[in-house]
Amino acid sequence: MNLNASFSLLSLTLLLLFSPIVTADNITHAFEKYSNFSTMSELFTKTKLTTLISKYQTITLLAVNNNNISSITNKSAIELKNILMTHVILDYYDELKLKGMKEKSIMLTTLYQTTGLGEEMNGFLNCTKSKGKVYFGSGVKGSPLNAEYVTTLYHNPFKLSIIQISMPIVAPGLSLAVLPPPPPPVPLAPAPAPSPMDAAMAPSPSPMSGATAPAPAPAPAPGPGDEDNASDSNVPKLTPETETPEVDSPAPTPSADNEKIEAADKAGKTSSACKTRFSFEVVVLLIVFFVSFAWF
Repeated sequence: MNLNASFSLLSLTLLLLFSPIVTADNITHAFEKYSNFSTMSELFTKTKLTTLISKYQTITLLAVNNNNISSITNKSAIELKNILMTHVILDYYDELKLKGMKEKSIMLTTLYQTTGLGEEMNGFLNCTKSKGKVYFGSGVKGSPLNAEYVTTLYHNPFKLSIIQISMPIVAPGLSLAVLPPPPPPVPLAPAPAPSPMDAAMAPSPSPMSGATAPAPAPAPAPGPGDEDNASDSNVPKLTPETETPEVDSPAPTPSADNEKIEAADKAGKTSSACKTRFSFEVVVLLIVFFVSFAWF
């Protein structure tokens, strides 16, 4: 009994020692059978992660089909590489192992954790089994478990396993990579200054150029043709009223009635003067008479 157990343990050890390790060719060959995962395969090759993965003997890849991977294909090269590294688990999991899990959550180490850049558990994945289904999400506290296990695409026991999940996993902090700032704008060359000779030859403005503006040219007088056109028109044209300058008019000549009135006024004045003179003479005579009488 002990001999059989020792022999089995020795056979397993030899199998692990001499079995081929995971290589880039193995990963590419595994994806070739599934054309619906061609984008995922191209992204692993583009970011050169297949070469990095070949350094490990046990790997599990979380794959997303072409229809559901578009949300990360527009990321920058650095962001894309970091996101894909979180889809590489440094352990072996297949359908048999996942279904044998108890209803609990476990933390899985990813390839991104080996870079030393992991922060707040974003280099780990949370694998949770609930109500018979398995879900994956970022190990960061509070991250959603949205990626559901679908099926196992490829498995080489204890070496390489490729399992399908429903959507990609983007851990917090991985899609905000710091990019180098853009180069500063090239300054425009200043315009060349005019030479002294050009400045001397340039015409100087006349001192009277801005003093007075030229008088407007008089409008041409209407010709005979214009008068004919105006007479032929059925619609009368209204011409604006013009102001005529005031001219001193001669004094009105006196009429015959006015002359009679003036003559009567003069006659009246003369008779009044005569009456006044006669009255004065009478008074004088009376005074002289009384004086003479008193004298005698």
